[in-house]
Amino acid sequence: MADEPTVTDEVVAALRDTGDPRLRELLTGLVRHLHAFARETGLTQEEWERAIGFLTETGQMCTDTRQEFILLSDVLGLSMLVETINDRHGPGTTESTVLGPFHMTASPVRELGADIDLVGGGEACVVSGQVLSRDGTPLPGAVVDVWQADGNGFYDVQQPDVQPAGNGRGLFTADDEGRFWFRTCVPSPYPIPTDGPVGGLLRATGRHPYRPAHIHFIASAAGHTPVTTHIFVAGSDYLESDAVFAVKPGLVTDFAPVDDPSAAGGFGVANPFRQARFDLVLEPS
Repeated sequence: MADEPTVTDEVVAALRDTGDPRLRELLTGLVRHLHAFARETGLTQEEWERAIGFLTETGQMCTDTRQEFILLSDVLGLSMLVETINDRHGPGTTESTVLGPFHMTASPVRELGADIDLVGGGEACVVSGQVLSRDGTPLPGAVVDVWQADGNGFYDVQQPDVQPAGNGRGLFTADDEGRFWFRTCVPSPYPIPTDGPVGGLLRATGRHPYRPAHIHFIASAAGHTPVTTHIFVAGSDYLESDAVFAVKPGLVTDFAPVDDPSAAGGFGVANPFRQARFDLVLEPS
């Protein structure tokens, strides 16, 4: 028979035969922290019901191309905390940051130098870099997965009737010296989706939904630990107040203006354009 002083210990005791030790540890910690939260805040029945309704609505918003639970984790800072706890990259390697909720579809395989901006309308940009091991050795054949919003701040999965599938996305294989480059548009700040329960939570807490301008990357190579990261446009709005707390100073990158018709012609972009260089340095596994 459980009552308020004893229910926590009874639930924990009920978990003692869990076969997986790590699962037992996680569930035991979850129960103890949840129960402590309820006691500390004096959680009411009405508040419990509202919380259950919020989580139910969050699950109902999830689809194959939208992950509202990841968005919730992002705005509560949990995604960034877990990413930081598990970041095993050593000094001198590229810092990791959150995956975000829009890596929901496979990026199309593209040739080096391809233009991932299939809709146009944004400021032309060339992004280049090199995938390296921590000691500076180039990593030939490294795979670089890229995705970003369009010039208006929307991902392809948010506008399936406006953007072609795969817009702003590309899966590139680095050359024999680990180099990669592609054409795109300069990203812009944008709001995370606010038409679901996470948006309601932001409004209730007086928070804005904006993210600074950025491009996502996942870099991987044989014998190395993959890294999930962004580059953030230097000078972008919201660098100091990212809605998902993902900005790290070392990931802020200069998107330098270039006014050189010859260079523009060589890259196959309109002049003037912007250019960003960002090396991806991986930790040996």
